[in-house]
Amino acid sequence: MNVNYLKSLFFVAFAAASYGVLATFVRLSYNDGYTTAEVTFSQAVLGLLGLIILHGFSKNKQVSKEKKYTLKDKVYLVLCGTSFGLTSTFYYLAVHYGIPVSICIVLLMQAVWMGALVDFIVNRKKPTLVEIVAIIIILLGTLLATNLINESHVHLNATGVIFGILAALSYTFSMFTSNKVALSMPSTLRSVYLLVGATLMVSLIWAHALITEPFHFSIFYKWGIILAVFGTILPPFLFTKGMPVVGIGIGSIIASLELPVSVMMAKFVLSEKVTSLQWVGIVLILIAIVLLNLTFILPKRLKK
Repeated sequence: MNVNYLKSLFFVAFAAASYGVLATFVRLSYNDGYTTAEVTFSQAVLGLLGLIILHGFSKNKQVSKEKKYTLKDKVYLVLCGTSFGLTSTFYYLAVHYGIPVSICIVLLMQAVWMGALVDFIVNRKKPTLVEIVAIIIILLGTLLATNLINESHVHLNATGVIFGILAALSYTFSMFTSNKVALSMPSTLRSVYLLVGATLMVSLIWAHALITEPFHFSIFYKWGIILAVFGTILPPFLFTKGMPVVGIGIGSIIASLELPVSVMMAKFVLSEKVTSLQWVGIVLILIAIVLLNLTFILPKRLKK
């Protein structure tokens, strides 16, 4: 049980880190002249194909064949999977409307307290004092890590801010569905159905642009594969494996690991300047995550 819990923590952390890595590759694809529609669509389609292949080689394939799952479970997963497509779409639209990437990350990280709120509303689980302190430390670290304190005269587009908040909401919903929906189904199969929903949503949103504007198929092999791996294959697969054990309340806090990964990728890959205050913010976030687990969760589990 303890080993399983530790593995689940790692799965959630790695899923969040994947999203952090993704931001850098999205920026690089934009620098190559690809559009938001091309980036989002190629990511979703290749991600779905990748998960279908992964399920085909999964050791759980035979188990899934032996047990027939209801149409209700499958439809529910597809509907819930739309949140994965919405998260990418809303986040990229926030950037499109001129919101600085640093502020977009701040908006997305609102999923930290949104996850705790959902856990309280749905599961009637009140956040502990340790969890509240961890959330406060993470939000403070987010403020420092995104360098907002040093940014003056920032003019925000209201539409972009709304899309940023919607990205956080859909991100929270993605973690919630990973924790609740069709838990008896193998993780790879659940992920396939979730990605069917994500791909359908992305195709619906960007249908007009994909049909009326020139589409550069080179996006599939130049950036699509790596975007799919870090954007639509690893996150849903790892969330479906880790969230049912960790829970959305703790999971949303662990998912804040995305921010320091994103900042460090920007530093070492994009050569963006990272100030001392930003490094302090990153350290605060990592400390909050480590302390939350070492001083509260793990001892409680070990007693069992």
